[in-house]
Amino acid sequence: MKLPASNAPSLFDRKILALHRARARIEDLFLHRAAADEVHDRLNLVNKTFTSPIIVSPFPKVWTERFPEADVVLDDDVLELSPASNDLVIHAMALHWANDPVGQLIQCHRALRPDGLLLAICLGGDTLTELRAALGQAEIEITGGLSPRVAPMGELRDLGGLLQRAGFALPVADSVPLSVEYRDLWHLMHDLRSMGETNALSARRRTLTRRGLFNAAQAIYSENFTSPSGRLTATFELICLTGWSPDDSQPKPLRPGSAQTRLAHALRTDERKLPD
Repeated sequence: MKLPASNAPSLFDRKILALHRARARIEDLFLHRAAADEVHDRLNLVNKTFTSPIIVSPFPKVWTERFPEADVVLDDDVLELSPASNDLVIHAMALHWANDPVGQLIQCHRALRPDGLLLAICLGGDTLTELRAALGQAEIEITGGLSPRVAPMGELRDLGGLLQRAGFALPVADSVPLSVEYRDLWHLMHDLRSMGETNALSARRRTLTRRGLFNAAQAIYSENFTSPSGRLTATFELICLTGWSPDDSQPKPLRPGSAQTRLAHALRTDERKLPD
């Protein structure tokens, strides 16, 4: 499935991202396991049996543990998906690293049969807000400037809009916040490295960061984002996107003016004209 080439600069360095993921520890991918559980629970609420599921994921083993009947493809720029070949596509914890998230969703759409379901789950904009704030304030205080250290992630409304741009019917977007406690800043960063979720921005700073900056960030973090237990609090936001491949069997919105009953009658109240 080939997409037209784009001349737009890449937000993420996919080669560095691949190196980070290669160092990830499968036993430390707790966010992926939480996401897989969330997807499993949501699919149980869908009144439909899926016979040809496929998963887009950089960590196949985690997802096949939860969905052994599904095939898995890697989240490359061009996905190894065949047109109209699946009735369920799960885009699993990778959309926040996509240089072209709309292109990813369009490819998923093309892979779905009519009335097939896309369920995408990724990290959202509230993820690591505490770390962003602490690192940003520390860097401004020490260097007088600011460099990109934590990847920007899509907001709920913006990601929901991508479903419509990709041509999905009945789009729904919602979020699941997770709060995790850490001993200190280095404990958090160790976890991010173990999950392959460290900085892979193309515009990232290429020189080593002085330890003094991290010491300052630790102090700011502990002063502002500490749990009652005295540990640092880190927020992760899982955003869930669902959309269906259009089909005539799906419910359609009524045309404006086609209602047979007035709202005032349904509410058992009088209808009054608004003042000019």
